[in-house]
Amino acid sequence: MTSDLLRMVESTSLDGETISNRTRQIHANVLSGSKYIRAANFTKIHPGDLAFLFAEYDGRFFAGQVREALGATPLYFRLSKRMTSSGGKTACFTDRSTGRRWYEISASTTMLFGCFTGEDHRPIVASGMTCRDRLDALQRVMEHEIVHLIEMLLWGKSSCSHPRFHSITQRFFGHTENRHSLITPKEKALVKFGIRPGVKVRFQFEGAEYTGVVNRVNKRATVLVEDRKGRRYSDGKTYAKFYVPVQMLEAVE
Repeated sequence: MTSDLLRMVESTSLDGETISNRTRQIHANVLSGSKYIRAANFTKIHPGDLAFLFAEYDGRFFAGQVREALGATPLYFRLSKRMTSSGGKTACFTDRSTGRRWYEISASTTMLFGCFTGEDHRPIVASGMTCRDRLDALQRVMEHEIVHLIEMLLWGKSSCSHPRFHSITQRFFGHTENRHSLITPKEKALVKFGIRPGVKVRFQFEGAEYTGVVNRVNKRATVLVEDRKGRRYSDGKTYAKFYVPVQMLEAVE
């Protein structure tokens, strides 16, 4: 029942040692229980691993009350390659025709696999806590997302910028910030290659050389090259659009 979860969320405050012991045990249980996550800096992951991680956190930190509050409402887990600026996301969906509701927790494989590669230019931080490895970072993401889910279940909406969210994440998990400061493709492109939106670049494509301007950076850079047959943009010029791996771009002074 949501009333039991509400009482727990409002009254619980865990000390640092308790939090550390529980999160370390979860870390160990994932490594021993997953068919895909075989190392702390894993290279494979399955949506079922997110479900396993959720169950571990619900059981050890919330006595199973999150699942209890969900009742018959489905909770799905998804891995996303398209999320390039956030480590995770929690959403509530409603079918307008039937009124059926369900929740979904997503984790970004692009962000996770982009960190702990041996080429990180800074420490990996999530929720204000320095992460030791990829699984550690995934745990911080799940902690953040499970609080989003709890707020949605108890109050109908959730925002990590509000004091209530910060209070819950701090009391249960010791979080000092409420954002996933993992290394994004955009940050990596700037630090490693000097590539950012607005930079003029040169690149090779199908044997020809092109010069254009970087419009945006996600997993690849979107480069606009002036072309009379291209699409017209707000500056009045027409451009052809290219999606180019960042490492194939050369900044032009």
